[in-house]
Amino acid sequence: MSTAEFAAVVEASRPRFRTVVEFVEEALRQAILSGALAGGTPLRQEELATTFRTSRMPVREALRRLEAQALVDFYPHRGAVVAEISAAEAADNTAIRAALEPMALKLSAPRLTAGDLDAAEALCAAMDGGGDIAEVGALNRQFHMTLYARADRPRLLALTESHLASADRFIRFHYAHHERQRRISQDEHRAMVAACRAGDVTGACAVLTAHIEEAGARHLAFLETRTLG
Repeated sequence: MSTAEFAAVVEASRPRFRTVVEFVEEALRQAILSGALAGGTPLRQEELATTFRTSRMPVREALRRLEAQALVDFYPHRGAVVAEISAAEAADNTAIRAALEPMALKLSAPRLTAGDLDAAEALCAAMDGGGDIAEVGALNRQFHMTLYARADRPRLLALTESHLASADRFIRFHYAHHERQRRISQDEHRAMVAACRAGDVTGACAVLTAHIEEAGARHLAFLETRTLG
C-alpha cells in the first residue's frame, strides 16, 4: 500500500473513535489484519504521527496496545514492526487458548444468568448478519468473554482475552477466504450457549475445546499451505 493509500484509509476511519489512541490503534490494526501493512513493515512513530496528524504519544500507546495483541513487535534499535504471521505462532496460540478457555468457562458457566446467555445469543445473531470481518472478529471476542465473565478470576480472564485478541488475526485472515467455516463456528457457539442453559457445564466445555482445536487445525493447515505456496 502506498503512503497516499494508507493516508486515505486513516482518514476514512477517523470519525468513528472517541480518543486519538483508539483511532490510531484500530486504523493500524485494520491495516495489519487486512495485509495492507505486511509482516516486517517498520512502524516509525514520527511518520505515523504525521500521517495521523497527532503527537507521538498516542501513536506510542497504540503501538503498545497492538504489541499486547501480538500484531506488533518491538526490537532494540529498530523500534516497532508489523509482526510476522506464521503457522508456528498459530499453533502456539491454539494450545494456549485450549488450556485457558475451557477452565474459564468451567468456572463461569454455573454462575451465568439468563441475561448473560441472552446477551451471548444476541452476539451470535449479530455475527450472522455481519458482513464485515473486522466487526465479526470483535463480536466473536465479546461472545466468548461474555461466557467467561462470571469466572471471578481476573488474571485468568485477562490472559484469556489477550490470547483471544491474538487469535483474531488468524481467525479473520482465514475466514476472509473460507466463509463456510464461519457458519460452522456459529453452530458451535450456539451449542455452547444451549449446553450452558441446560446446566451441562461438561458438555459446554467439550464443545468449546473442540471448537478451539478444530479451528486451530484449520488455520494451521491454511497458513502452512500459504507458506509452502
